[in-house]
Amino acid sequence: MPLEKSGKASPDAMTREPGDLPDWRPWKRRFSTGRRGARLALCGGGSFRRADGVERSLRPETTRAGCGAVDRDDFMKRTLSALAACIALPAMTQAHFLLEYTSDTIIDRPGDVPVKLIFWHPFSNGYVMEMETPREFFMVHHGKRTDLLDTLEPTVFTGSENEAPAFLGSVPVKRSGDYVLVTVPQPYFEESEDKYIQQYTKAFLNRSELPTDWMNPVDLPAEILPLNKPYNVLAGSTFTGRVMSEGHPVAGAEIEVEFMAAEPDMNQARATDPVVSPPPGGAVVVLSDDNGYFTFGIPRAGHWGFAALGVGPVTEHEGKELSQDAVIWIRAWELE
Repeated sequence: MPLEKSGKASPDAMTREPGDLPDWRPWKRRFSTGRRGARLALCGGGSFRRADGVERSLRPETTRAGCGAVDRDDFMKRTLSALAACIALPAMTQAHFLLEYTSDTIIDRPGDVPVKLIFWHPFSNGYVMEMETPREFFMVHHGKRTDLLDTLEPTVFTGSENEAPAFLGSVPVKRSGDYVLVTVPQPYFEESEDKYIQQYTKAFLNRSELPTDWMNPVDLPAEILPLNKPYNVLAGSTFTGRVMSEGHPVAGAEIEVEFMAAEPDMNQARATDPVVSPPPGGAVVVLSDDNGYFTFGIPRAGHWGFAALGVGPVTEHEGKELSQDAVIWIRAWELE
């Protein structure tokens, strides 16, 4: 497995094997099956760099095993043992995604549009995570923010594996223009990863084909800015986004890509049958460039989600590690 440079390793050290290194701190060897909990690194972890030069840890959990404080041989044995355990857990290869789902993203007439908030694995119609009442749920329309938290009602959502608490709300669509839906959830404790996950999530509606707000930031601590109009991307084209942390572009951010193969049934609290199966090799992942941009080719119509992992500024919650992710949902269409 190739070694990656991390931190201050000298260029000539790139030819060395890990056992020959006098100091393990600058190095990492990453093992990945497609999700944070199934990634382990040998002393170092990953990091991302904002455009203003600030460097933040991308995988703070990878260092908690005790780099520098534990004998290297013992650390290697325990790391490889943990890796084997991770590979044996298929659920970890699934991507966690907070959904703000509406059956329609192009709205023809004014009215209240129902929306479901679900924390789920929609590509595989997998495990449904319990969702608490969000900290915030609002929309932005013509630059004005409207609180929608009081529209939320608790419900239960059923996937192929289990059922769990979710929420049903509504979006008052009246005037023409964009409606940017934003959810700031409570941190969710993922027991298998021994950490919390908090996904700042955006989705988009439009009425009367008048673009007004989709391109503007909503000042979240972690956010993906779309460079394509996100509610009418063409299948077979590409989508480009920019990963931001506290208003600064994030270089080298890891972005997981999710297709909503199974969509929620808006009339019943359950999932529909998935239309495709997840691809081999685990989660689909792309990286942002030096200026925070990433581009992904959209192979088919439907809802596509992008989650930039661990790019938010807060890294701890209730004594545990916290991954603040930036999530965006777009809608792609076939030409007819």
